[in-house]
Amino acid sequence: MPNWSLVKIKYTQEQENGSFKVITETYLIDCVSFTDAEARAFKVLSEVLKEFTVVSITKMKLSDVFHFEDESGEKWYKVKTFYVSIDDSRGAVKEKKIISYMLVNADSIKQAIERIEKSLATMLIPYEITDVILTPILEVYPYVSEEQEE
Repeated sequence: MPNWSLVKIKYTQEQENGSFKVITETYLIDCVSFTDAEARAFKVLSEVLKEFTVVSITKMKLSDVFHFEDESGEKWYKVKTFYVSIDDSRGAVKEKKIISYMLVNADSIKQAIERIEKSLATMLIPYEITDVILTPILEVYPYVSEEQEE
């Protein structure tokens, strides 16, 4: 199961008028620890940026990430869903609300909902989408083993 971390970086960018502006960007990286997240951030982002600083790394609890590569969708939406699980193992029937957070790329909230519904179409238990929130995430970097990179 992936361990996702939000990695925030800061760097200075020269504007067209010659002034400098501090830019903050957020990336989602699959990693095993904070050290691994920082190392992967430097490995991936050093190809694009010459100099940047990792400002913060925080864990992000996600049950799944749906990335639609062949279609449009540059924004990342965090979708909160829930379903009810029924436990009758001890003789008494108990209902338990299970909450899941998922991430999906889309161009709009409507498209994010459609993509989540498409991705969860095979789920047999009825679920409900309660929240759809636009995140500041620019890119998602899933774990890639060294063999796959080569």
